[in-house]
Amino acid sequence: MKNLHKVIACIVLFSLWSCENHQPKRSAELLLKVTNDPYFPVVKKMALEVMKAGFNAGDGYREVWIRDYNTFIQLAAQVNDKAILKENLLVFFRMQGDDGNIPDGFTPAEKLGKEEYDFKYSKLEPRYAAHKNTVETDQESSLIQAVYKYVQLTGDKTILTEMVGDQTVTQRLGRAVDFLLKNRFNDHYGLIIGATTADWGDVQPEHGWGVDLDANTHPAIDIYDNAMFLIALNNLIELFPEAKDRWDVIRSRIAQNCRKYLWDETHQKFIPHLYLDKGSPFPADFDENKIYYFGGTTIAIEAGLLTKAEIKISIDEMVRRVKQAGAGSIGLTLYPPYPSGYFANKIMNPEYSYQNGGDWTWFGGRMIQQLIKNGFVEEAYLQMIPMVKRVKDNNGFFEWYSVDNKPRGSGTFRGEAGVLYTAILLFEDWAK
Repeated sequence: MKNLHKVIACIVLFSLWSCENHQPKRSAELLLKVTNDPYFPVVKKMALEVMKAGFNAGDGYREVWIRDYNTFIQLAAQVNDKAILKENLLVFFRMQGDDGNIPDGFTPAEKLGKEEYDFKYSKLEPRYAAHKNTVETDQESSLIQAVYKYVQLTGDKTILTEMVGDQTVTQRLGRAVDFLLKNRFNDHYGLIIGATTADWGDVQPEHGWGVDLDANTHPAIDIYDNAMFLIALNNLIELFPEAKDRWDVIRSRIAQNCRKYLWDETHQKFIPHLYLDKGSPFPADFDENKIYYFGGTTIAIEAGLLTKAEIKISIDEMVRRVKQAGAGSIGLTLYPPYPSGYFANKIMNPEYSYQNGGDWTWFGGRMIQQLIKNGFVEEAYLQMIPMVKRVKDNNGFFEWYSVDNKPRGSGTFRGEAGVLYTAILLFEDWAK
């Protein structure tokens, strides 16, 4: 027995020696890089400045978009009173449709002229007009997530009992979920549906502008919409623990079916689309499963759908495909891109344009956040550097970047500023 105790003691001492003499050295080196990174303080300062100018998505947009606001509300909280943050959220509830749907964004009604969008109005909010890109199914989930973040950031739960018309915000959150379950849910697969788009994008391939569901739409199921819904359900469970049983049943079903129908175990990736009765809009000989969806994979990690081993496989695969594409960062939307001509909207052509293989820090920064949260800090830091470097080099937060790392779109894209700001805070917390 004494010998056994000696053996155990030796094992414990060796383990302590190993930890003290190996892992800390690696962490110390990384810690030095993170705490002395020349880009982090610059980007943080730039982010705070760009956030002071307003809540619209960027200088190319008038609208306040919920999918964007959800990603920069933490940044917005640093330079705005919580009453302003709350009011923006309440506008979305005032503009909520009779069926419970949430619009994409709102814009001052007085500024409208001849527009491409089909704007809608509400008696509860006469100051604004709202629109919705119906091909996507993330608006309701984005608003739920943004309300959750607001409560976490401010500690203000009074928003949940705020009356909007004759209903509380809590009731309207429930109506948003009901809209998805009644209007955007496929009973056979037990998953949320939308139109066929490129990963998280809001442009369908069939025709022209491509943002509205119509007779030409090919309905499909993808990982992005469902992962966003899962995160929203997780948030609802935390906000309303007394309703856990209701939300948990739905969440468990969605999570199980994501793994069952969308995860390709053989290739360790998510399939791009699960097509429904109308099939695919693409040529019959096109192997869409060769495409890797970066954004949807990132949101799936945030939703808790992948194991740590699968997360490591995912980041390694992203890095590999970024090198194959010759792109600037893991913000790459997808790879390989859809061939030219597969989308009628010219913004999606040629390859590596916009959501068809453009490089979006807006999602790349969220992957950085998930890597840090899951313990892959070294990988996160390596992939963070090209993102913060190009912000400083180009003196702005650009909406997306070409495959050769040239800035495109809005130069004050608050979604990019928001995700980078949050990622830097996570690095700082880790360093502490």
